[in-house]
Amino acid sequence: MRMTTLTLALFPVAALAAGGGSMTPPEPSETTTVCAEGLVWDEATQSCLTPSESTNDDSARLDDARELAYEGYLQAALDVLETMEDQNDSMVLTYYGFVHRSQGNTDLGLAYYRAALRVDPDNILARSYMGQGFAAAGQMDLAQAELTEIRTRGGRGTWAEFSLRQAISSGVGYTY
Repeated sequence: MRMTTLTLALFPVAALAAGGGSMTPPEPSETTTVCAEGLVWDEATQSCLTPSESTNDDSARLDDARELAYEGYLQAALDVLETMEDQNDSMVLTYYGFVHRSQGNTDLGLAYYRAALRVDPDNILARSYMGQGFAAAGQMDLAQAELTEIRTRGGRGTWAEFSLRQAISSGVGYTY
């Protein structure tokens, strides 16, 4: 489900990654280039394993979830997120929200973004994704409020600000 060159040429913003300040998609790793769908590359064993069998740390697991979501393997991304040690980590909650919103479960996505913000009110990525959900639902006042929060919390000039500003202009949020 990777974007084609034509798509990227027409919509360069869509190539922006989910990461707060990153301006590029996640780099393909063995998880998506070697492993079968539903498996992740385990760094310690140098083999493909189910997410529950993987010995990767949470940082590597979060990278896998992000990469799988980018590739359109949303259930696989959820499977990885479910193995995270700290299910209350702000970024874990943010990616749960992102995947659920990408699957069309906007209300559940928004609930996860709100939970992420209770943990870390300065999580500008969660604010951006939540605002994008509001924009897609036509709730521009709520989307604008999140844009103001992003700017107030030091997010001016970041991908989080840019993508939410674009969503407010177009009424469409990003799901990669």
